[in-house]
Amino acid sequence: MNDTPAPVGECVRAFAAKDFASGAHPIWCPGCGDYGVLAALERGLAIQGRPPHEVVLVSGIGCSSRLPAYTNCYGFHGVHGRALAVATGLKLARPDLEVIAVGGDGDGYSIGGNHFIHACRRNVDMLYIVMDNRVYGMTKGQPSPTTEPDWDSDIAPGGIGLRPFNPLSLAIASGANFVARGFSSKPDDLAALIVEGIRWPGFAFIEVLSPCVTFRPEQADWKRKVRAGSGSIETDRAAATAAILADDGFSLGIVFKGDRAAPSVRPDVAVSQADIEARFAIGGRET
Repeated sequence: MNDTPAPVGECVRAFAAKDFASGAHPIWCPGCGDYGVLAALERGLAIQGRPPHEVVLVSGIGCSSRLPAYTNCYGFHGVHGRALAVATGLKLARPDLEVIAVGGDGDGYSIGGNHFIHACRRNVDMLYIVMDNRVYGMTKGQPSPTTEPDWDSDIAPGGIGLRPFNPLSLAIASGANFVARGFSSKPDDLAALIVEGIRWPGFAFIEVLSPCVTFRPEQADWKRKVRAGSGSIETDRAAATAAILADDGFSLGIVFKGDRAAPSVRPDVAVSQADIEARFAIGGRET
């Protein structure tokens, strides 16, 4: 893995980060890592250069899934765990839009785990950002799929004793074409990862270490633990998976880049928007 993303190239800065801010004040807890993710996303979208009305953010349920309301883009706040299903359908229906799904580790890896696997497998050209704090923050501190087995809490005294989910290795094995890890307290680095993920063809997945200082105050120490990765791996999924499995979860940067021509579910460009609307018109029939 590599904590320094590949250069995103020069572009005309038609937009600033503030152009992607809605003006609504986030209601996350003071110190929440999701503030850094929001800042990174706004900066990344400004670098990418597409206007806000050509970007759609889709989320599920949870603290991090409030993020679309804080941006000046189109947004869809879906139901628990279904953000990727909605985002996939949207991207196939409107390939001209920049579609980004956002959510947390509970939303994405628990009830949304099956959608995650198949979104990677379908390799649709979109970005998925997961803010991972290894806890259910909105519902008061239950263990999540990425929680350490020995984390002690009121709801699981002594820990749950289960091996935590490894989202990066699963993403690579399932077919994601771009896999990276960022840190919310490094918004500039994360913004560069977001731009790289958007520009790389196929399904891009970025895991963001985003501390929950309310229910897991010990995560404030993540600033000391994160470090530069050893370099990204291209096309060799087995090698990338082995590197992730040997990692302690705190290496930052691009982990894996797949083949630019990797198989991908793509929209039928021969079918127009009018054709689709006609098929679903009340009383209409396909001939």
